[in-house]
Order: sequence, then C-alpha cells, then structure tokens
Amino acid sequence: MDIAVLGGGNGSVAAAVDLSDQGHSVRFWRRNADGVAQLRAANNTLTLRDFQGERPVRIDTVTSDIGEAVTGAQLIVCPTPATAQADIAAALAPHLVDDQVVFLPPGSFGSWMMSDIVRKAGNTADISWAEAGTLPYLTRLHGTDTVAITTRATRLPSGVYPYRNADHAFAVIAQAYPSVEPAGDGLSGALMNAGPIIHPPLITMNAGPIEHFDHWDIHNEGTQPSVRRVTTRLDGERMAVREALGYGAPHFPLADHYDNDADEWMYGNMAHDRLVDSGDWRERLILTEHRYMREDIAVGLAFLVSVAEWAGVPAPTATGLLAIGSAICDDDFRQTGRTLENLGLARMTRDEIQTMLRDGA
Repeated sequence: MDIAVLGGGNGSVAAAVDLSDQGHSVRFWRRNADGVAQLRAANNTLTLRDFQGERPVRIDTVTSDIGEAVTGAQLIVCPTPATAQADIAAALAPHLVDDQVVFLPPGSFGSWMMSDIVRKAGNTADISWAEAGTLPYLTRLHGTDTVAITTRATRLPSGVYPYRNADHAFAVIAQAYPSVEPAGDGLSGALMNAGPIIHPPLITMNAGPIEHFDHWDIHNEGTQPSVRRVTTRLDGERMAVREALGYGAPHFPLADHYDNDADEWMYGNMAHDRLVDSGDWRERLILTEHRYMREDIAVGLAFLVSVAEWAGVPAPTATGLLAIGSAICDDDFRQTGRTLENLGLARMTRDEIQTMLRDGA
C-alpha cells in the first residue's frame, strides 16, 4: 500500500521504518530539510532494532515536500505531537483528495480539529480522519541512524471522523496496522487517548526529581504506588465521561497496562516491564517543555476537563492536575489549551455534536 508518514520524532521515524520493513511503499515527510538531506545521504536507510535484532531498512521516498509525500497515498500516518497538528493540517489542505485516510495515533480530537482546518481552507474532499488510543510503538531514537522499537501495539482502539466513513477507514488502516480496533466516532477515539492519563501524574508528581537529576526514568523509579493511585483515579474520571456520553466498554483501563494478569491492554501484557527494562526512557527531561507537559496536559488533559464539564461529569483529579501543570508552566491551560471552548464547540448540544460526529461538518 502507498503510505505517507509525517513528522520527524520517535513515533514518526518508527512508523516510516516499520511500515517500510513490512513491505509498504512509504513516503516519509519531514519539515527539517537538514534531516531530509542527512537521511538521503544514507540512501534513505535507517537501522531498525527490535525483538528480531538489528537490520537496515530503506524508505522509498524521503522528502520535505508534503505534497510529494501525500499525493497518491491511500493512508497518511501522522504520529506527531498534537501541538503540531494545526500547522500540518494547513500544509495538507491543498493536497488531500476523496477517500484518503489520515491516521493520528493518538489524536486528542485532532481528527475533528484538522478536518475543520482543511475544510475552512476550502478543501471539501471526503476525507476520513481517525485517531487511536496510543502510538503503535513504544519506541526511541538512538542517535540519528537507529530506531529501537521495544514493543508494538497489539490493540489499537480507534475512532473515526466522520463516523459514516468508519468501514472504509478501518479497512485501509488495517492493511498497515492489523491490531486496529473500531472504537466509535472521533470523540470516542479522543477519549481513548492514554497519554493524558498516564503522563500528567508522572510529569507533575516527579517534578522535583526531574529538575534535580540530570536523567530520570519516570516509568521506573517515578512510577510509585502513590502515583499509580492518582493515575487510577484520573482514569476513572475518563471512563465516567465516556459512559456519560454513551460510549460503552471496553474502555481500556490503564490499570491493565501495569497488571500482567489483567485483560490485554493496548501494548499487551508485560509491556511496562519491557519498557522499564529497555532503559530507553531514562533521559534528560526539561520539565516545562516536555511533550508530557505541552501535549498530554496542555492539550489532552485540558480537552478531557472541558468535555467533562460540558457533559456534567465531576473530574476533580483531572482538574487538579491541569491546575498543577499550569502552575508549573506559569500558564492557565484551561484557558489556553485545547478545549471545547477554544475549538468553538462548547455551545453545541449533545444531539448536535453526535450529528456532526456522524456526518461531518
């Protein structure tokens, strides 16, 4: 299948290499012209390190021209931070055509937001936007030439916007990611996002060690019983919002990620152990700039809090963590983050939202 992969971070590089390794024709777009030139100089080849060992993988096309990347692609995979979605949507707008599928793993309701940007730019093509509960990989870059994939997602619950295109979208995505599972519409997919649940307690409750030590593994010594209890409470609020909006189980409770005897979570059993054992997450963290703060709190958690308030569901843990993250960053993410208010949707009724999610704008 012809696939475009957008972005230059851990998840995007892993997707470009892994999908190439599977035999797909991949066009890899990066903004960074120097990064593109460097990869082209290496014959578009990177080293993939996973449970099978190490091997070189060549990507068909590497480009800084987003039109070249997405023209003719059946699937466009965009595992970039949610903070990059608006700019990418604007860049995509002149190039997208009917029946293309854009996959955001994960999305933080980027499915609706990016679609809205493309539509307002004058593109009325029938495009399907999907978003998953997590990245398809636990992965880290090692230098500039190696990507290590600790594990791949075994279950990828995903929502589609507009939902009328769900059958088409899942048929396309499954060719690249057979582990994809239908999880309703775009808002349901957004409320599957594990990042705003697992990461806000870790980044805020480890703020002292993160600022003190040169390197810190918040998934190892940073994941203590007190942190886990907060995560479980926060996840309960997410699931309560899903239930209130009519999204039934499975909700993929995050507690299953830590319990090897529980139901299989998105990365399968033993995933947390493999993540810690890899050592790849012992790293230098810049507290106020890290993706867990700027994406998972300022975007994902702000969105969850706004949806909870709109739905009339109490979310004291989410609201408190959002306030703490805001204070750490000397900001007010409830006002400046991604919220229903800032997306222009807060005044819509449930019936209006459901109709929009099903049929599109």
